[in-house]
Amino acid sequence: MIHAPSLAIGAGIASVVIIAVFFTFGALNDEHALTIEPVKAIQDTGPAQITAATFMENGSPIHGDSNAPITVVEFGDYQCYFCNQYFHSTEKEIFKKFVETGKVKVIFKDYTIIGEDSVSAANAAHCADDQGLFWAYHDTLYNHWTGENNGWASPANLISYADKLELDMDTFSKCVSESKHKSTIANSNKDAKDLGLTGTPAFFVIGPDNKVTKLVGAQPFETFEKLFNSMLEK
Repeated sequence: MIHAPSLAIGAGIASVVIIAVFFTFGALNDEHALTIEPVKAIQDTGPAQITAATFMENGSPIHGDSNAPITVVEFGDYQCYFCNQYFHSTEKEIFKKFVETGKVKVIFKDYTIIGEDSVSAANAAHCADDQGLFWAYHDTLYNHWTGENNGWASPANLISYADKLELDMDTFSKCVSESKHKSTIANSNKDAKDLGLTGTPAFFVIGPDNKVTKLVGAQPFETFEKLFNSMLEK
């Protein structure tokens, strides 16, 4: 059984939305555009404010050259069927042709909408990050995916995956049992909601001019390739 939000957004292969976002924090005349503005210390009313931190914080370490001209921010759930499809059919080619060549850098952010094991898996990935192995553990999770809410991401299995990566198991186990990174995950979920996301996967591609393109669903490599090339040509 596929979780409805992941099905709805994952099936939207052709859905591409351009969002005007400027990291200079300048105001835009287009009332429909998202504008990054400084977050006030206290905000009791009004819509959520979208800032640079909404995209860049509460996520993974950067994968790729930190000076790469294009940034991809992915919101995903490790239990999501279409996130897994994207990982196997698209992500590796993006990494090979654009990340490893210094053109694109990637940040993964959690949007844990499917179940408790989604949160556990996300926490475990951050626990691996404490030992410098976020991306290795991220790949391990997707390579062990067998469905949604069927136990493959149980705490016991998460420990087993870490052991195979030769992490310090005492440190990792404590991190998992204490849900050390629950606040980071909760904040990332809030970021996803502030950006209007209702499912996974979803991507925000930030170009050299700091404008953002939103891609919804398990897009094929060709969609990303066309977008990246158009951004690099400007």
